[in-house]
Amino acid sequence: MATEPEPVPPPDEPDAAPPREARTDGQPDDIQKDLAEAQDAWRRALADLDNLRKRHARELEGVREAERARTAAEWLPVIDHLELALAHAHADPASVLQGVEAVRDQAVDVLARLGYPRQEESGVPFDPSRHEVVRVVDDPDTEPGTVVEVLRPGYGDDGRQLRPMAVAVSQRQG
Repeated sequence: MATEPEPVPPPDEPDAAPPREARTDGQPDDIQKDLAEAQDAWRRALADLDNLRKRHARELEGVREAERARTAAEWLPVIDHLELALAHAHADPASVLQGVEAVRDQAVDVLARLGYPRQEESGVPFDPSRHEVVRVVDDPDTEPGTVVEVLRPGYGDDGRQLRPMAVAVSQRQG
């Protein structure tokens, strides 16, 4: 009696081909396929490395920006105290006043060079991203929601701000 040959599974099933290491026929198609897979893995590794470099550069820039902001924020109390001294120094000799003003101007310049220029404009519409309302006033000569007085200057621009301006804003007449 003749035995029937074992059925061959269809090619789309996992058992369709013997494992790679079991192949010994060395057909050129298999070598080309292995080469293509190795090249694909190499390209993916290069892309992963490039993405890692880019992510690291972004994170490093974020750390630098945070450190700059922390350093600049350290200057704010100095400027506030100098301005307080200026407010009380008008009775002192002119040289003391000029010296304190020069120090304040130098400190403000440091902040500007760090990317945080002084902001103290009034007469502009209230912007919650740039202004902190500390007082509301009745002012019939201005539109409601207009900054009528800057009580404490702010430092920074729209995207990078150490602190907003403390302002008095006009309210709607009722």
